Amino acid sequence: MASGILHRAMVYLGLVDDDYEEYDAYDEPQPVSRPGPRSYMPEPQDGGGAVAIRTLPRESPPEPMGGGLGGGGSLITSRPMTGAPSVRPIPAPVQNAKVHVVAPAKFADAQEIGDRFKNGQPVIVNLQSADRELGRRMIDFCSGVTYALGASMDKVADQVFLLTPSNVEVSAEEKRRLQERGLYRS
Repeated sequence: MASGILHRAMVYLGLVDDDYEEYDAYDEPQPVSRPGPRSYMPEPQDGGGAVAIRTLPRESPPEPMGGGLGGGGSLITSRPMTGAPSVRPIPAPVQNAKVHVVAPAKFADAQEIGDRFKNGQPVIVNLQSADRELGRRMIDFCSGVTYALGASMDKVADQVFLLTPSNVEVSAEEKRRLQERGLYRS
């Protein structure tokens, strides 16, 4: 019979049976008795041995939520509401926001776009003079920023994009001013 690595490889490949007959004695685990609710087991005074477990009472038992696999209990629990639900007003859109125009020459200009946009200012990104690779990267960046902030990105002219924050609405006067500069078409 082969020994060592060769034997293990043959067992792994199923070419020979594993003739492992020396099994260690297996002791069945003993069930652990848990103290009932609100019980307390004092800690041993001698400083060794057993560990005391104290259960804390719950205000109300958690209710399992639906779902779960195999019909068993779910790990997701619901908690009772501790206070009355609050209603928060949605801020009205800002009408008089002035649009900031950026014509990026390098990708580092993306920080200026992001900073203005995070502060709630609409941004026109003019990529007409940018090279193709920079334009692609800037469009990807602007798309990510608008998606992350729940805003909108609109193509307003050839290679010109308007980034509008969710709480801002570009006024008709501002659109007219941008149209005069060739940066906005109706």
